Amino acid sequence: MIIGSGLLDFLAGLGMLRFPRRKKLLLFGSILANIGTLATFKYLDFFIGSFQGLLLWAGLESPLRPLGFILPIGISFYTFQSMSYTIDIYRNQLEPTRNILHFFAYLAMFPQLVAGPIIRAKDLLPQLKTTKGTSESQRWQGMQLVVLGYFKKVVIADNLAPIINSAFDSTTAFPSSLYWWLIMVMFAFQIYCDFSGYTDIARGLARWMGYEFSVNFNHPYLASSFRDFWGRWHISLSTWFRDYLYIPLGGSRKGIWRGHLNMWVTMLVSGLWHGAAWPFVLWGGLHGGYLTIERITQWPQRLARIPGGRHLAALFVFTSVVLGWVFFRAQSLEQALEVFSVMLSFRHVEANIIRDMISYKASLLLMIMVFSELYVYLGLQHYFTIRMPVPRLTRPIGIALLIAACVYFRGIGNDFIYFQF
Repeated sequence: MIIGSGLLDFLAGLGMLRFPRRKKLLLFGSILANIGTLATFKYLDFFIGSFQGLLLWAGLESPLRPLGFILPIGISFYTFQSMSYTIDIYRNQLEPTRNILHFFAYLAMFPQLVAGPIIRAKDLLPQLKTTKGTSESQRWQGMQLVVLGYFKKVVIADNLAPIINSAFDSTTAFPSSLYWWLIMVMFAFQIYCDFSGYTDIARGLARWMGYEFSVNFNHPYLASSFRDFWGRWHISLSTWFRDYLYIPLGGSRKGIWRGHLNMWVTMLVSGLWHGAAWPFVLWGGLHGGYLTIERITQWPQRLARIPGGRHLAALFVFTSVVLGWVFFRAQSLEQALEVFSVMLSFRHVEANIIRDMISYKASLLLMIMVFSELYVYLGLQHYFTIRMPVPRLTRPIGIALLIAACVYFRGIGNDFIYFQF
């Protein structure tokens, strides 16, 4: 799959250079092939199933049956990388490479192949033109990123996973608002540590090889607006949708309401990119609604004018994002709506019952994550660096402790969440 997709776009890029009058035709062929492949393997059964459900609701029987295609590994990521290559050439923002090994190294470099970050050709291809060794500083930075990524994944995310899985494996939602708020806050940090842990490892491995991958997460739960959140969460994907979907649709240049429509299309497609199921579409639509309300009311700017308003805005954004994660994690639309209704019902259940259902380890990890984010939010790391110079051995000792934690306090192994996309 990746060889076929890559060869097509590699040749399309060279064709645009040699036959400039046929650039649009070559671009159309590239996009059609990539989107067609992605749609066939990832979305065809979803649309067939949705069509079957619609006919069943109307009392009819569908002649179509799901084909049962297996989703190729990493297809959502390398398809987008391959498309961005030909689009950038068409826009005269990139010179096509004549070195097929360089092209496939860009498309299939192993650290980020399966789950990103989504690299741009104009960022990585220039780095492939020269062979360079790595410095001690690069190796040490790579080590820190790899160890931190493993700690996030195997200690934080994998220890939170059993509690969250148990909650969603139940046939009926436990009737406690507090319980589900705790579960969803745990899932918010599970998916954050799981995915940012993967990209930290990918960036660290790339740095060991002498390459630089862009930052993919920047403390998204500290965002004080939804626009700010999407500038911090899965940055390589959100900027991809901005540059190759939202702006080509017209962005906000064609009027206020056209701008809202373009934003909704972008968010719905983003939801569908994450999974071929209606809960993912609703998750994207919910964030589209968040962004629309924010644009119309300008509430973050208004709230920032009052004392403590920025902190209230950050708390509101985090709470709203946690609510949205229900649709992302639920196993069905019916379960998502049930959990959503319980969370907003504020039903009370004895605290000791909830304590018995949520382990002390998970509670401790949740508190560690909350306090670590608050530490960054309040800027204490800069304060202590300035007021209390850190001894040279402090960081190596800290890395050694994180390695020990990965060995002795790791949770039950789980696949990375974003492997399914």
